[in-house]
Amino acid sequence: VQLQASGGGLVQPGGSLRLSCAASGSISSVNVMGWYRQAPGKEREWVAAITLSGTTNYAESVKGRFTISRANAQNTVYLQMNSLKPEDTAVYYCNGKITPVGVAGYMTYWGKGTQVTVSS
Repeated sequence: VQLQASGGGLVQPGGSLRLSCAASGSISSVNVMGWYRQAPGKEREWVAAITLSGTTNYAESVKGRFTISRANAQNTVYLQMNSLKPEDTAVYYCNGKITPVGVAGYMTYWGKGTQVTVSS
């Protein structure tokens, strides 16, 4: 099982970016999916999460600006980021609680990060 994130880049303050993360491999089911980020010199922090049924939760720092969504048929999670601020600059990681085929229960997988830089 692998998670592949994409969509990062350089954007000016106030701009938007959309991140994507697709899970692939021998997957039985994908439960909660989410996004984390890690800025230089800081610990990794949780950003947003979405359950299989579509319930969402956000960190206070991104509430009202970021929207998490998912396409269950494609095992893909998205993060629409609007009104970006310089403090949003970080490497963004996707995360999923996934049940591989032939495994009882779920395991937690991480994608490789994608860099988001907000700067003028």
